Formats: sequence, C-alpha cells, structure tokens
Amino acid sequence: MRSEPLLATEPPAPVRNIGELFAIAITQTRRAAQHYRKLAVAGDKAFEPVRCVFEVLSEREQERAQAIEESCIAAIGRAPTPADLRWMPMDLVPAEELSDLENSLLSTAYGAWALAVRHRERAFIFWTYVAALAETGSVRTAAEGMAREALRDGNLLRRERRLAWRAERREAVAGDTPAANELSSAALLESLLLRDIYRWSQEAPAPQRRHLLSLIGDGSQGPMPGANDALPHAEALDEIKRRALRHAEQLSSIYLDEADRAVDQSRLELAQQLAARSIARLADLRTIASQAE
Repeated sequence: MRSEPLLATEPPAPVRNIGELFAIAITQTRRAAQHYRKLAVAGDKAFEPVRCVFEVLSEREQERAQAIEESCIAAIGRAPTPADLRWMPMDLVPAEELSDLENSLLSTAYGAWALAVRHRERAFIFWTYVAALAETGSVRTAAEGMAREALRDGNLLRRERRLAWRAERREAVAGDTPAANELSSAALLESLLLRDIYRWSQEAPAPQRRHLLSLIGDGSQGPMPGANDALPHAEALDEIKRRALRHAEQLSSIYLDEADRAVDQSRLELAQQLAARSIARLADLRTIASQAE
C-alpha cells in the first residue's frame, strides 16, 4: 500500500501545442483548488488546525490558476479553454487521499502539508513526462518550466511540513497525559478499545450489537471492567463511539509502522497480521457508526 508510485499513469499522448499544455495545467490546478477548498470548510472544531492548512493551500492553487491563465494569454493571446484538451488531465490530488484525511480522527496539520507535498511531487513527475514526450521545442521548454515550478513549490511545502512535524512533536513531548501514553502501548490501546466496543454494544440495536460483540470474541469471558458504567445521556455514547474509532485507527497505524520497521520475517508477518485484523476492525466500526447515524 505504501509502495505505490506517486503517479499511477503516464500522460496518454504527447501535448501538441502550448494552448493544450496550459489547458491541462489550469484544469489540474483548478481541480486541486476545489478539493482543498472543500476541506477548508469541513470538519468540527477538532479539525481546525487541518482546516487552516487547506485554506492556505486553496488560496495558493487559486493564485497558481491565475498565473497560468496570464502566462497563456502572454504566450498565445488568449486564456486556455476546455476545447484545447484532447484528453482529460489526471487528478494530482486523488479523492481517496482527501477522504482519508477528512474522515480520520488522527488528522493533523503535518498530514495536510504532507498531502500537499505529494501533490506537487506528482506535478513534477507529470510535467517531466510531458517534457519527455514533447514533439516540439516550445512545448518541451514550457513543460520543463512547469516541472521546475512544481519542484520549487514542493520544497517550500516540505519546509511547512517539517515545521508542523516539529510543533506536533513538541506538543507530544510536553503532553505527558494518559492519552499521549496510550500511543506507546498497543496492549493498553487494545484493552481500552475492547472495553469501549463492549459498552457501545450495550446501547446498540440487536443486529449492530451482534456485530460489535463479534469484534471482541464470543463474550464468554463475561463483562469487561468498567463496561457497565452508566450512560446518562446520548453525548456519552457518542464519545464512546468516537473514542473507539480513534483507538482503532491508532492501533492500525501502530501495526503498520511496526511492519515498516520489522527487521526479520517473523516480526514482519506478525505485524502484518495484526495490521490486517486492525484495519478490518476499523472498517467494521466505521460501518456500524454510519448505520447508527
């Protein structure tokens, strides 16, 4: 999953002229701006740090689109139009990545900047392909300029990503709380998650209850400690669901990272098994949570 190439497909045909090149560029840029703008208004209060990043990214892409239009007018005397396109330009900001970030309970500013870096890395690779396939010198020169611009922009975004990572690391070190400590112990997280799944099941309709209980075994071990604590109002149950989803996502991330760091085959296989089980469990929990809404 993590070894997939940045650019899934190459341009399907050479770009024939400058008008087509600018039409491709402005289509991709406007699409990126729309994607970023959608996330700039998404989420709740907890999503605020991520939303702020996407506000900046949306503005950057809008400014880029304006610059592309002006460059096209200077080059051929008019703005690019969809009629210049012979094939639909590939999306450099895949919807799957955006959806993962929007729906994740672990989304951070670092993750948002990292997504933007991947976007510009894809743009660099895309324009190098266009330059390599170009049949005229003018198209090749313009595509090389687009590639250089993507490379420069990527470097600026990496700096923002690095600053976000340092800020989040400082917060993690300073935040010596049970929530921070949970991340260092998969065993503790598993225990907390199973307890919350059990408590969630006690308030769920029968079909969902059976599904939830199947995620923690046959129930023969009896009620879990703290599982029967009272739930005085709906907000308490909502918090249990949210916490269970967060813990399930954290565990998936821990096991995937462990697989990446594995130094021997047995450790790799164990981490992969745990990751596969955890990812399937997370998918089930998300499905049950959406059915309850």
